[in-house]
Amino acid sequence: QVQLVESGGGLVQAGGSLRLSCAASGLTFSSYVMGWFRQAPGKEREFVAAISWSGEGILYADSVKGRFTISRDNAKNTVYLQMNSLKPEDTAVYYCNALNTWFDRRPRFASWGQGTQVTVSS
Repeated sequence: QVQLVESGGGLVQAGGSLRLSCAASGLTFSSYVMGWFRQAPGKEREFVAAISWSGEGILYADSVKGRFTISRDNAKNTVYLQMNSLKPEDTAVYYCNALNTWFDRRPRFASWGQGTQVTVSS
């Protein structure tokens, strides 16, 4: 059974930084494209960033490009999201999941972790 455990969220002022982590188990982590998603209040969950199994391929949503950095450690079955220059519109619950494929950004697994809350004050 796949388990995804996100951590690292918190309350930060605009312009601040946070580093999120997602520990995965129950899957061959290094075989999957991994991604971060977020869901703001009253909105649908949206794609944020993805990283290929090797870490060489990286993709970002336009809204976070240049501010967020995704990385992974296959030895630790963990994917990270470094978030800099945070804005109030980044406020959301952040989740990780595998992606279907590099070209299909839909989440691979139906079950999600509990997510980690990021709140950016203005």
